[in-house]
Amino acid sequence: MAGDNGRGEGSAGRGAVPDGDRIRRAPKVLLHDHLDGGLRPATIVDIARETGYSGLPESDSERLGAWFREAADSGSLERYLETFAHTCAVMQTRDALVRVAAECAEDLAADGVVYAEVRYAPEQHLQGGLSLEQVVEAVNEGFREGERRAHAAGRRIRVGALLTAMRHAARSLEIAELANRYRDLGVVGFDIAGAEAGFPPTRHLDAFEYLKRENNHFTIHAGEAFGLPSIWQALQWCGADRLGHGVRIIDDIHVADDGTVKLGRLAAYVRDKRIPLELCPTSNLQTGAATSYAEHPIGLLRRLYFRATVNTDNRLMSGTSMSREFEELVRTFHYTLDDMQWFTVNAMKSAFIPFDERLAMINEVIKPGYAGLKSEWLFH
Repeated sequence: MAGDNGRGEGSAGRGAVPDGDRIRRAPKVLLHDHLDGGLRPATIVDIARETGYSGLPESDSERLGAWFREAADSGSLERYLETFAHTCAVMQTRDALVRVAAECAEDLAADGVVYAEVRYAPEQHLQGGLSLEQVVEAVNEGFREGERRAHAAGRRIRVGALLTAMRHAARSLEIAELANRYRDLGVVGFDIAGAEAGFPPTRHLDAFEYLKRENNHFTIHAGEAFGLPSIWQALQWCGADRLGHGVRIIDDIHVADDGTVKLGRLAAYVRDKRIPLELCPTSNLQTGAATSYAEHPIGLLRRLYFRATVNTDNRLMSGTSMSREFEELVRTFHYTLDDMQWFTVNAMKSAFIPFDERLAMINEVIKPGYAGLKSEWLFH
């Protein structure tokens, strides 16, 4: 594979491992990012002060950012979930939602992301009296404002929203209908999230059947912690277009001592059908789905040509960005710009926007961007 210079690329620009600057400037596509997991710590402090929320563990933004990362790394599920209680607490007004969404788009654009699908659960932002529709409209307004600010700063990004239903709740059909009403107004699809164990995706079959009848798109959090049964249900019972995480598909892949690989029926189905895997390496280390970057299944999945994509999950809690995710993978697997382009094209192929727009993004934005980076060595 490219990281092993297996394509005979001898030039410094194409075959070499890219540095941090090139990684940041490379066009990137993000499919799995939670709005309430990516706030700026300073914004949390500001909104808490404005709204009177007094539950923050720290009032200094730098210390608060460190607290979020440490809580996410603690190994305690309770403490990890507490982090989202604080971010959601400051996302209960229209102005707060607009601000958070605009800053999200700005931050992603500054990191070289050209297309992103950012997800959030509207039902978690109703405590201040907003309706579900008002939540969606505020977030959409924020994304458009962030896109405008990014463009004014010389960067280009397009952001689509994924509406998430919580798998432990009973509003999935309602949220699916909401996603369908706003599908041409900034919402590109639907998702379910929350604890997998005890809350199988089949509990929400009515929502998925509705979306299929409406020819709409959806992804399902599956195969992050619970394993193969969750993936199987998401695909074969619910009909998911993509797998949110899906990292546990590795449990159906056997690597013999001599290096030969045998895929089980489910893994073979996922690869053969080109089902996208929304892999989130740093997040997976925090939740125990992998023990290190070197041991993360993404290396094998890349080598076996699964439809693997690279994502951030929760940028605040993981202290990460798309550039950082790629930096870790480049350092670990010696990936080149060709590998980065492969992951990025995979993601763009898997996006929930029309085919002609995906194709244009690949041919007119992503490939020229990587070609420019690869050619820079000629002018040094």
